[in-house]
Amino acid sequence: MGRTRTTEHTAKTTPAIDNERLKALKEILPEAFTEETLDLEKLQAVLGTHTASGPERYTFSWAGKRDAITALQTPSDATLTPDKKHSIKYDTTKNVFIEGDNLEVLKLLYKPYFGMVKMIYIDPPYNTGNDFVYPDDYKHPIDTYLRLTGQKKEDGSFSTSNPETSGRYHSAWLTMMYPRLFLARQLLTEDGVIFVSIDDHEVHHLRLLLNEIFGEENFVAQLIWKKKAGGGSDVKYFAEDHEYILVYARDLSSQARYYIEMSEALKQDFVFKDVNFPRLGAYKRRLLVASPGIETDRPNLKYEIDCPDGTKIAPATIWRWSRETFLKAKNEGKIDFTKNRRGEWQVFTKIYQFGDDGQEYRIKPRSIILDVALTRDGNEELKTLFDDLPDSVFDYPKPSALIGWLAKIVTKDYDLIVDFFAGSCTTAQAVLELNREDGGHRRFVMVQLPEPLDSPIKLKDGTALNTIADIGRERIARVIARMKEDKQTKLGKDQAEDLGFRAFRLTASNYKAFDDSPQTTVERFAERLAEVIDPLRSGWRPELVIYEVALKEGFGLSLNVERVDGKPEVYRVTDPDKDQSFLVCLDDKVSLSSLRFLGLKKTDLFICRDTALDDTTAANLALQCRLKTI
Repeated sequence: MGRTRTTEHTAKTTPAIDNERLKALKEILPEAFTEETLDLEKLQAVLGTHTASGPERYTFSWAGKRDAITALQTPSDATLTPDKKHSIKYDTTKNVFIEGDNLEVLKLLYKPYFGMVKMIYIDPPYNTGNDFVYPDDYKHPIDTYLRLTGQKKEDGSFSTSNPETSGRYHSAWLTMMYPRLFLARQLLTEDGVIFVSIDDHEVHHLRLLLNEIFGEENFVAQLIWKKKAGGGSDVKYFAEDHEYILVYARDLSSQARYYIEMSEALKQDFVFKDVNFPRLGAYKRRLLVASPGIETDRPNLKYEIDCPDGTKIAPATIWRWSRETFLKAKNEGKIDFTKNRRGEWQVFTKIYQFGDDGQEYRIKPRSIILDVALTRDGNEELKTLFDDLPDSVFDYPKPSALIGWLAKIVTKDYDLIVDFFAGSCTTAQAVLELNREDGGHRRFVMVQLPEPLDSPIKLKDGTALNTIADIGRERIARVIARMKEDKQTKLGKDQAEDLGFRAFRLTASNYKAFDDSPQTTVERFAERLAEVIDPLRSGWRPELVIYEVALKEGFGLSLNVERVDGKPEVYRVTDPDKDQSFLVCLDDKVSLSSLRFLGLKKTDLFICRDTALDDTTAANLALQCRLKTI
């Protein structure tokens, strides 16, 4: 007879995004649901005037948008497999490199990293007609990837161009980007921010897409990055010196003010000394009168000021400060009066190099990024690290200084930074170098598709690089090796740094693929019954099953797996970032007496194979702890 007990099972796929969104909506607006189903009429009644009506309203759509939504809503049944051979300091590091299709990987990261990422930087394909475009199979999204990587025998490959003659030049690109950006938003913290590099081909479409996903109200800036200097003599019209970086916040109201440190050139402006405030350092002057073009209809900023010789002056427009603020600064000795060449009094405020808190004066970042780094700097970085890498592999790698400049504005301490179009992993280098510069402990997660190179690259040390992912992983390793050498010679050995990374690969699940096709034979029925009884594939390995279970239960990739002393074979899995853990046993049979040494409590999560339990053991275990079965 079949079992009648009800047991909570571990997840075999990633969460269904549409179900997650409905669940969140129900928590906010339970009155809009009838018998667990969203009632659109009730929803409209609840929202009242906040809903749009009528045919003439603004929408953004494209051919393939339904496919994009389907790709987003299709759960992933893949997993991530540890690649310890290509890792550095696997047991202690919190940095991560993942080789795999980023849509599938983002689905796997959705639950464990929801709301945990402070900054995302991506440099996606620009859709120039020659660069790489990720095609998605909406019914079986991992199949194409598995064929590409040789995990399936059928021949498969990715398109490497998006020709305009296809008739869906922009639509195909938007369809590819939509689900990835949607999932990216879910990973961000409330004060998190995303930076997306793009050029003129798709910037207007990308802006509309980001408005739809993040909301127009969370737009921060459209930065212009000056990427090159000189050249352009062979162009027909204008030499393109720039690219864009679109900046969106998860929630703009949660964003702190942005500042950057002064350059050495700007520090030269602090030339005046103030003997009354030596701890504030030197100061520079700024005219109290407001700059031209400022709104002048502000009566509280129009008043006369008494000059040292008893005369009075008033602004032609307005002052920058109110009378009260000015008088307070004047009484504190933080105002300078000087005469110009015409003998007219001028009023200056003092801007000190250091604040009362000892922090050096900072300035606002500008929307035009000049003199930070150029494309040629990115090329030089790669050449420095890979003198054995052909120049043609990466035409326009971003310089790490650019990404470091962005990260310095919005991140600090232990913030997590993600790049899921990682390429040669410039972002990883930027994070490692920024941590060394300011003593931070930022962590990174890099995701890169193993896009095949035109021909394998054999490095001087004999290493063979076959894909873009190989180059990215090797770059991180070389940056770490170089930083370790610098640490030995310059910084000393006692500085705490995370100079390592865990490597993972996207692979097929450890669970059997359930065939939901119509029954045809008794033999096939028996096979499907076996799939239900024991869902693990033949030849499964405990470590890989544990990682898949942990990931789909919401545990991050920094998790620790430790064997618990005793028998049967039990492992404790801990997520140090969330301070959560569970116990797992994958033995064929489990009894209450054999688990007594664990001292299971109601708050403990214990996971084992469903086939390892009889009904009595399952019922008693469920009384002792939170029980889940595979």
